[in-house]
Amino acid sequence: MSAQLDHLVVAAATLDEGVAWCEATLGITPGPGGQHALMGTHNRLFSIASADFPLAYFEIIAIDPAAPDPGRRRWFDLDDEALQARLRREGPQLVHWVARVNDAPAAVTALHTQNIDRGEVIAASRPTAQGLLQWKITVRPDGQRLFDGLLPTLIQWGDVHPAAAMPPSGITLAALELQHPQAEGLTTGLQAIGLALPVRPGPARLRVRLQTPLGPVDICS
Repeated sequence: MSAQLDHLVVAAATLDEGVAWCEATLGITPGPGGQHALMGTHNRLFSIASADFPLAYFEIIAIDPAAPDPGRRRWFDLDDEALQARLRREGPQLVHWVARVNDAPAAVTALHTQNIDRGEVIAASRPTAQGLLQWKITVRPDGQRLFDGLLPTLIQWGDVHPAAAMPPSGITLAALELQHPQAEGLTTGLQAIGLALPVRPGPARLRVRLQTPLGPVDICS
């Protein structure tokens, strides 16, 4: 079993607010994204790939007000009322991260052995200028992220990875740090899917350091 960081997830009350936050905080305008008909969300994306985190990218996501109700809980806790209230009150926030695996069902099974229910593996897609982008992703029926967003959602890409078409953004990912009051349980879960990342005990916090046109920027959940 092996896994790598695939992308970071910043949630926003609206996508326009997410774009404005990115411009003010990171010094760039995010690249194009698309709509997710399955979940009623839309996003903007840009590359943050570095030597330590190849193919990594940054996702700004929000509920799409023009999309019909998906009839299920959306991914990344986006239907959580407390999270949405915080986004409206405090602005866009780093809420989660996604890990890339080559066998999502096997990774879900590995987590089950640690009594962690990462959810079902569902097929998703969205149209792009380069064709249909397809992937498999884990989503719980309740939409929960688990471990306060620090246990990654799992993704298995089809033939094409979206970062392959992303130009350099001027931003690279330098570090990812995890801290959680259930550090031992989170560490065990990460190891089960092949991620050897240290987890410090303490209040739940996902922290990333980005090298940006504005200099080093730390973002915390």
